[in-house]
Amino acid sequence: MTPKEIFEKLAAKFGASVTEVKTENVVQPYAKIKAETLRDIALFLRDDPDIHCDFLECLSGLDYGKGVFGVVYHLGSTTKKHNVTIKVEVPAEKAELPTVADIWESANWHEREAYDLIGIKFIGHPDLRRILLPDDWQGYPLRKDFKVPEFYRGMKVPY
Repeated sequence: MTPKEIFEKLAAKFGASVTEVKTENVVQPYAKIKAETLRDIALFLRDDPDIHCDFLECLSGLDYGKGVFGVVYHLGSTTKKHNVTIKVEVPAEKAELPTVADIWESANWHEREAYDLIGIKFIGHPDLRRILLPDDWQGYPLRKDFKVPEFYRGMKVPY
């Protein structure tokens, strides 16, 4: 299936939960969805026999600025040989999404990375803790408002 066909099928099933679709003049066609429908849509994309996205290639947390965070899910089908990109936005003051680690096991570490570097909490994640930074690190370094501390554990930070 083409991305356009996949997104048409997604919109037919989920209606207004699909808030934006871009298939023309973009490097990677994508559909933007409402956060509250993420799990239902993820399960549909995995389980629908025509789409069968059985592989989460990448999950990236983003700080769009102006109080909006996002997560971009790059999905693939090893049997159908197509890719799907899904985007979800959440307000920075309530940066939470349901986990998809039980849907695609590879999301486990990707969600931990997005939590560690942006601060997005994945509700229901089996082990949501820092993965790259020390446990006592303060803040989230990929947020646009992050200020590198002058010192960490008494050592000058070389920035």
